[in-house]
Amino acid sequence: MLLTVIGFWGGYPKVNGASSGYLLEQEGFQLLIDCGSGVLAKLQNILQPEELDAVLISHYHPDHIADIGVLQHARLIQGFLGKELATLPLYGHHFDQKEFSKLTYKKITKGISYDPNEILTVGPFQVSFLKTDHPVPCYAMRIETGGKVVVYTADSSFKEEFIDFSKEADVLLCECNFYGHQNGKSAGHMTSTEAGILAKEAMVKQLILTHLPHYGNISDLVNEASGEFAGIIKLADEFLSISL
Repeated sequence: MLLTVIGFWGGYPKVNGASSGYLLEQEGFQLLIDCGSGVLAKLQNILQPEELDAVLISHYHPDHIADIGVLQHARLIQGFLGKELATLPLYGHHFDQKEFSKLTYKKITKGISYDPNEILTVGPFQVSFLKTDHPVPCYAMRIETGGKVVVYTADSSFKEEFIDFSKEADVLLCECNFYGHQNGKSAGHMTSTEAGILAKEAMVKQLILTHLPHYGNISDLVNEASGEFAGIIKLADEFLSISL
């Protein structure tokens, strides 16, 4: 499995950046996790929109879905230019029917509702879900294939259930929108210290801090997380690639 960070900013993309978007590749299957603002422009450095096989959405805040519409139009235009494209499945939860309905566009994309209580199979990937603590319905994902595990927290404040959910993951892609001295509970986000605690308690192999804040010295996030977790810690960065 190959994990590549496409976008990693929380809320909105900083200049020339992108908000949440992560590409997983296995056996030639290309799965995009979330599709925030700026993701489509960045993605084209790696592959073209028509080469995606599926998209999986954690929730419907704009920094996670803003580029769904432009992805749909990119594939529409490629069809006009003569490429024959299969309908792209966009997997999302159905607890916001207005937003879920936008995942279906002509015969370009089709919204498919996942049941968070069931394991979802997407290509070679098996995905389990955990409801997060966030102001809107949002689901973390435990993605498994070929004996390897990536856990993506999506957006959430810290909750004990994350520990078992993330147990012994090869990569914990953990949101980190707040610094250690802050409290992200009311905003539905984690701090660097909480990310470190989660990584330690879950005994993961590697911690990647993502959904990063727009202020302060973000390298401090790694220092703060390392006060709890002694393993590998990295800041998410554009095109950071991890082969598992």
